[in-house]
Amino acid sequence: MPRMLAEMLGAAPWFGALPSALGQRVATETLVRQATAGSLVCRKGESVEHWIGVVDGLVKMANVSADGKPTSFTGIPSGGWFGEGSLLKDEPRRYDIVALRDSTIAYVPRATFMALLDESVAFNRFLLVQLNERLGQFIGMVEHDRLLGPDARPARGLAGLFNPLLYPGIGPTLPISQDELGQLVGLSRQRVNRGLKLLEERGLLRIEYGAVTVLDLDGLRHCEG
Repeated sequence: MPRMLAEMLGAAPWFGALPSALGQRVATETLVRQATAGSLVCRKGESVEHWIGVVDGLVKMANVSADGKPTSFTGIPSGGWFGEGSLLKDEPRRYDIVALRDSTIAYVPRATFMALLDESVAFNRFLLVQLNERLGQFIGMVEHDRLLGPDARPARGLAGLFNPLLYPGIGPTLPISQDELGQLVGLSRQRVNRGLKLLEERGLLRIEYGAVTVLDLDGLRHCEG
């Protein structure tokens, strides 16, 4: 098993609680692939055959509306998993997944995912929390898209990436460029730069080279511009 995958699974709260044989099956059957920046990790409308995790990197859930407007739903950093909803409902994928930077992606086969559902109480509890957190994230996204001004969008976009239940192990400093954040929240790099500087002036974060350090996560979550 690749070292980075071993570290990701080791940090997952559900993995350590698995029976030995089931844990070995997950480790053996999970595939690891590389995705280059800008490439599609998954395509909307395709059959869903894997539960997918971001071993290292950053991807976004995205779609294009009927009138051709691109929409980003959320970013998924290292340690995040996605795609359980489509697997559980056995439906085609409803969004694209795009790599925002070169990323390492884990693919748990459908049969392995179903074995986890059938055999692990800890995994089922994890999925309930994951689905509930993701629902809350998407409800917040509707507010973010319709009600918030452009200066608040970088704050809410960043706050969404600092969720210890969805993305365990993430620290206060997130490697993310202003271009990447702009792609997540639907703003130009210049507008993101302006928004980040305002947030820094308020003491909510510190801008680093190619990264952002969060100083007040609750303040970011409740920022309204």
